[in-house]
Amino acid sequence: MTPGQVRERIEQALPGATVEVRSDDNVHFEALVVAAQFTGRRTIARHQLVYRALGAAVGREIHALSLDTATPDEWAQRGAG
Repeated sequence: MTPGQVRERIEQALPGATVEVRSDDNVHFEALVVAAQFTGRRTIARHQLVYRALGAAVGREIHALSLDTATPDEWAQRGAG
């Protein structure tokens, strides 16, 4: 699975999200996901939304996934938005 494929799956599940995905080997991934759908949710619930988007690929094509999740407001507060 490529970073682009991972990004597309997350964007389909979280419309309007800003998603950046990196991988050096196409099995270990790092993803930044900024989505309004994360508002009012704890980190674990945010990660569950992303994992749901990727489905069975997690543990198969995706051996490891490091997530950084934020709402648009949180992202702006970091000075990155």
